[in-house]
Amino acid sequence: MRVQLPKGSTEPGERVGRYVRDLRDVDETQVAVVGGKGAQLSALARIEGIRVPEGFCVTTDAFRQVLAEEPAVGERLDQLSRLDPDDREGIRTLSAQVRRIVEGIAVPDDLAAAVTDALSRFGDHAAYAVRSSATAEDLPTASFAGQQDTYLNVVGPTAILQHISRCWASLFTERAVTYRRRNGIDHRTVHMAVVVQQMVLPQASGILFTADPVSGHRKVATVDAGFGLGEALVSGLVNPDVFKVRDGEVVARTIAAKQRAVEALPSGGTQEVAIDPQRQEQPALTDEQVVRLVGLGRRIEARFGRPQDIEWCLVDDDFRIVQSRPVTTLFPVPETSDEDNHVYVSVGHGQMMTDPMKPLGWSMWQLTAMVPMQEAGGRLFVDVTPRLASPATRAGLLDALGKGDPLIRDAVETVLERGDFVPTLPDTSPGEPPAEAAAPSAPMETDPAIVTELIECSRTSVDALERDIRTKNGPALFDFLLEAVEEHKRVLGDPLSMQAIRAGMEATWWLNDKLGEWLGEKNAADTLTLSAHGNITSQMGLELLDVADVIRPHPQVVEFLEGVEDETFLDELPKVQGGAEARDAIEAYLDRYGMRCVGEIDITRPRWRERPTTLVPPILDHVRNCEPGAAERRFEEGRHKALAKEQDVLSRLRALPDGDRKADEAKRMIDRLRTFIGYREYPKYGIVSRYFLYKQALLREAERLVHAGVLAETEDIFYLTFQELRDVVHSNEVDGQLIEQRKEAFRSYHALTPPRVLTSDGEAVTGAYRRDDVPPGALAGLPVSAGTVEGRARVVLDMAQADLEAGDILVTAFTDPSWSPLFVGIAGLVTEVGGLMTHGAVIAREYGLPAVVGVEQATRLIRDGQRIRIHGTEGYVELLP
Repeated sequence: MRVQLPKGSTEPGERVGRYVRDLRDVDETQVAVVGGKGAQLSALARIEGIRVPEGFCVTTDAFRQVLAEEPAVGERLDQLSRLDPDDREGIRTLSAQVRRIVEGIAVPDDLAAAVTDALSRFGDHAAYAVRSSATAEDLPTASFAGQQDTYLNVVGPTAILQHISRCWASLFTERAVTYRRRNGIDHRTVHMAVVVQQMVLPQASGILFTADPVSGHRKVATVDAGFGLGEALVSGLVNPDVFKVRDGEVVARTIAAKQRAVEALPSGGTQEVAIDPQRQEQPALTDEQVVRLVGLGRRIEARFGRPQDIEWCLVDDDFRIVQSRPVTTLFPVPETSDEDNHVYVSVGHGQMMTDPMKPLGWSMWQLTAMVPMQEAGGRLFVDVTPRLASPATRAGLLDALGKGDPLIRDAVETVLERGDFVPTLPDTSPGEPPAEAAAPSAPMETDPAIVTELIECSRTSVDALERDIRTKNGPALFDFLLEAVEEHKRVLGDPLSMQAIRAGMEATWWLNDKLGEWLGEKNAADTLTLSAHGNITSQMGLELLDVADVIRPHPQVVEFLEGVEDETFLDELPKVQGGAEARDAIEAYLDRYGMRCVGEIDITRPRWRERPTTLVPPILDHVRNCEPGAAERRFEEGRHKALAKEQDVLSRLRALPDGDRKADEAKRMIDRLRTFIGYREYPKYGIVSRYFLYKQALLREAERLVHAGVLAETEDIFYLTFQELRDVVHSNEVDGQLIEQRKEAFRSYHALTPPRVLTSDGEAVTGAYRRDDVPPGALAGLPVSAGTVEGRARVVLDMAQADLEAGDILVTAFTDPSWSPLFVGIAGLVTEVGGLMTHGAVIAREYGLPAVVGVEQATRLIRDGQRIRIHGTEGYVELLP
């Protein structure tokens, strides 16, 4: 940067007003003028008892004027916006070019004069910190921490102007450009202000988190502290002292050996210095100072209404706050109307969909669910506190949680073991049996006609919905939908349906327990489940093999599908030889299963009927990897294996003491298992069928609202709750700003990892398996489908991007029913989420795939292409050389 300081200054008030603002003269609403950091510092300075070093902001007007001088910057930004976020080399090259251009632009005389005028109030030769303050920085949904530059102990106007220019250029560092691309932020919409503050020379400095950054606990503050300037901690030069504070008391401390510190030089800049050996293991702060600092942090947190990441300095036993930004990595806590303790269990882990849901999605699931749910971070949770508080219901709840996901049970038990978080309610009155100790209902008759009748009732209800919903629009549609939801719940909660589901699950547990006890067999029900009757999800996977059989004889169709990108490909398919037959086969499949998709509990997710290209990769995999007639052959092979297992088990039981009785009991349970376990999947199919009809009707309303100029685009309705959308349809008015805020929030939710268990204190409680039978280096999980298999791991996060070969082991975060078409072509399954009766486990057993679920961080710890061995009976995964 070329700098020539002005000899005199004219019209300083106008110049200072446009290009320079004193920190005391701006507020937090002026992010567009002084950037996120400048606005935040101004707000901090207004909090009683909070001391912020004085200074001023060089405004975004100055930045825009400088960039307007050089058209080459805009050209490079256009090129950057077209790059893939993963093109690291391209981003590195272009961002370096932009930085060089920006640093080479001459600072205009009027801007240099404005900065010089501002410095004169504090002393030209004082030392300053020159700090980047981008307009997309320190925001509630994206902190941009560390993405732009800060320069400490800068002395003299010339040096300060040079470092202002460097701050501008730091908007285009490789890390900042990549961060914006990954967060969907346009480079041209972000501008850079610069904060210039008087330098403080601290005895100690560090970071204060007003909520524990690891556990998320909102009542536990964490202080990191070291000697000298905070750069020693930020750069990793030393390990900090770490203090944890709760309720005004230091409850834990770790004092590090701090051998080095960063200090300011008299002439400007900083240097590393050695710390006297006698001081190295002394705490940088006393307990009294730590508690006092946390008290200041609580004031700041209260002012901004959310947990804060605060940079502080200690000067002569007095704290200076030099930055505060929201902690964006904490998972939000469901809102409540009381101050009581609450324990929340994740719905997504049970439904095998832990991605965030849009407001229309989670509000519709709340509306149609059988139990009350609360939203946080785009996910749904059930408050289990009342059932945990009652001894009459606690044991039954823990048993149900453990069968669904052992990690959830362990996490809940961890909270209970603390003894003071969940209150214990009085037990039931004398003589009154506890609710969950009531006599079990009579065993269900093993009759396939029951399942047939239930399926027919569900189909009839869906057909009626499809017929009637077509005639409804406007406010009448929403009145109709509320009635439809009651029918939805009636079908879902049908006592006979619930009894049929329970019969299959209880038969599974009984067989595994009793055959383990009597014969020493582990998970014997897994083989007995193979090719069970009436499983709509396993049929869906097998029927895609039939579609592949239609396509396989037509090379031109295969070639056409390999190049498909457009969702209208089915219209073009008949133009190639064999294409009409292939199109008809795919259309027939979509007629039956087109309402399904990944994450299908969220009504806003695109369905296969809306995005049929999703099915093309698995179809092509089946064409390549499977032989004709594979569907029928696989089903028959599974059925014969189950029958052989049944005969083997019964004959071995009869050889035992009291064997005839044991064999008869086992036979009844095997029949019950094979009659009812397949039905376990049908209610979800009914739910999703109804959801697709709801969605189509709501999108028709959205199109009307767009045509009337109320909405900008149809999918804006996805960012409104059901009730909000109903109000919009009634009033023909919408809060566009609310929709934009919801879109931004939804983008930010993708960066959050939903916990299995969350407390009202914000603590994400992690469960553990607590097992000693897992070999060193292996990954523990839950055994859900017996067998051992070794193969190549394919880590797949998007079903549409799957590229699988025969013998591959699918490793993914979660699988809902829409993933079942992939199951017919793999050798095994590993997921991060799941339980014994979740959809992936049920289908893995039906197909005879060894499977281990609930493997924490499996998609990170297992490399794509790595050889692994699944132990589906014992429940762990070995990573092979």
